[in-house]
Amino acid sequence: MLIILFVVGTVNFDSVSKLLRNNAEKHIQQTAVQANGRLEAVLNQIDSLTTQVATNQYVQQLLLNEQAGRLATFSERQALLASIKIVQTYAEGVNSIELYSSSNRRLFPLDEGDLTSKISQEWIDKAKDEKGRIVWVGIDPMDPESVLAIRSVRLMDQWFQPGGYLLIRMNREVFKITESLSEEDGREAMLVVDRNFNLIAANDELLIPSEIQSLLAADQSVVAIDKKKYMLVTQQSEVTGWTLLILTPIEAITSGITVLRTAILVSAGIGTILFILLSFLLSTIITRPVFRLIKTMRSARLGGLKPTSQISSTIEINELNHSYNQMVEHMNDLIKLVYEKEIIQSRTELKALQAQIHPHFLFNTLEALYWSLLEKQEEELAEYVVAMSDLFRYTITGPNKEEWVTLGDELEHIERYLLIMKMRFGDRLAWSLSSHQSFASVPMPKLLIQPLVENAILHGVESRIGPGAVSVEVEMSEDQRFVTVTVADNGKGMDDDTLSRITSALRTGKMPSSKGSGMGILNVQQRIKLYYGENVAELTGLSIRSGSEGTQIKLTIPIQTGEV
Repeated sequence: MLIILFVVGTVNFDSVSKLLRNNAEKHIQQTAVQANGRLEAVLNQIDSLTTQVATNQYVQQLLLNEQAGRLATFSERQALLASIKIVQTYAEGVNSIELYSSSNRRLFPLDEGDLTSKISQEWIDKAKDEKGRIVWVGIDPMDPESVLAIRSVRLMDQWFQPGGYLLIRMNREVFKITESLSEEDGREAMLVVDRNFNLIAANDELLIPSEIQSLLAADQSVVAIDKKKYMLVTQQSEVTGWTLLILTPIEAITSGITVLRTAILVSAGIGTILFILLSFLLSTIITRPVFRLIKTMRSARLGGLKPTSQISSTIEINELNHSYNQMVEHMNDLIKLVYEKEIIQSRTELKALQAQIHPHFLFNTLEALYWSLLEKQEEELAEYVVAMSDLFRYTITGPNKEEWVTLGDELEHIERYLLIMKMRFGDRLAWSLSSHQSFASVPMPKLLIQPLVENAILHGVESRIGPGAVSVEVEMSEDQRFVTVTVADNGKGMDDDTLSRITSALRTGKMPSSKGSGMGILNVQQRIKLYYGENVAELTGLSIRSGSEGTQIKLTIPIQTGEV
């Protein structure tokens, strides 16, 4: 929160500072345009009045005579006063107006003089090139308090050929802007600089930069003068080519930022205090129920898991308590279930030990029976004994005593089992096995198909009055990822209630096995889930279809290269 307050305060302060500077720069720019407009109004007035003098008929005739070689007399020159004094009468700040002939001889005032002694030839040539437009020279080298301007007088009767010159001398005070044009109460400094970077006028004598040229060359709006920062705005006059500079102290522009800084600091302080108080209050409301819940959870070390009955005003804490109570309930159920399973497993192992028959004793007995039958030439019975011996050997030991066998081994075991069942049922039982040789290497859990064949015989063939048939067919799925083993019989089938009960049991996993041996349909389904996992079992497992024509059970297993 403190970081957020700091960032927000800094961003706001910086944004307001930039806004104030931008607004001040626009405002000062408008001020520069107004000040430049005032100066240009004075200059345009001078230009207009001197144009009247230059086009005056008497002045034109006198200069025309001078051009023809007829020099003006004293009285003719004296008569020029009426035509020239109009400039000083209507224009403020004009010190003098001087008229010169094309040969640079002064005609007015009456004292003798030469134009080149007042102004350099460079400016005279420039005035001639301007073809009658006024040229502002700048500071008078002979009078630092005056500003010079010159214009060429064109003779209208001689196709506007140069006939003379008007030299205007003005007071520098005219170019000084004394009153403030903005709302800054005159805190800005205004300087007028000519093309040669010479100072024409300034309203603040204390703030005159020593390097005006470098100041104008600055590419930033903020400049430093005597270690003090100013905002610089320039405006160039289209009449004179001079530049108006306005320097405004940055302190005057950003004077309101101090108040803003104080307001931000006060707001940040109040926000910090409120944040600390509210954080303490909220954390207490949240942590106190959490600590109680932790205490309840720690008490489980000394005894059983106990639910908590504490109720909090916070929705999240109540949800946490509810989740904990559900977890305690589920864990207690799991503990009870594991305890019961351990008891059942212990009892089952005890029964298995009590009913265990030593494999070697069983195999030796069957082998003795086999040779005894051969001696009595009971070859058919001897063949059944061999099949029974192989059946027991596969069931009890299995290849390499592993739980996983190949599909070929499993089908051989089914064939031996059907052979033994043939001895019991005789001509009543017909059976067939159909499988491609390429399926023989598919790995699968041992004794997964026998319970299905056993059910087909016991519930299909045995319940049939006439002859019965059992078929075992192995096929591959379309995507070649699964193998389907179909066990079918032609018995009387199951009714709808039995079929629904078995289908529901396969889906929910709640039904006892079909026989005491525990190798029923549900046992097969559960073993598939154990061996292949829940995700694969959703795509595999058992499917049953039964009707009056018989029962068909399909066992689908994935094709794998090894044990899961």
